[in-house]
Amino acid sequence: MNPRIVIDPEVCGGRPIVAGTRMRVSDVLDALASGAGVDELLADFPYLTREDVHACLAYGARAVDHTVVQAA
Repeated sequence: MNPRIVIDPEVCGGRPIVAGTRMRVSDVLDALASGAGVDELLADFPYLTREDVHACLAYGARAVDHTVVQAA
């Protein structure tokens, strides 16, 4: 787990957020998926760092990775 991403039941309903902010990982991923660039995100949200955005991407990649089991 990346220390830049935290889950606190008292913040944002327990959704994963960037540590020290109320910025949800899903908000960062949604912005990127909608075509926003990293530099645009950093300009719009000056409390985020490039490393925070990369941590969100890594978190998302791990969240969708799962073991595939095929029946014989």
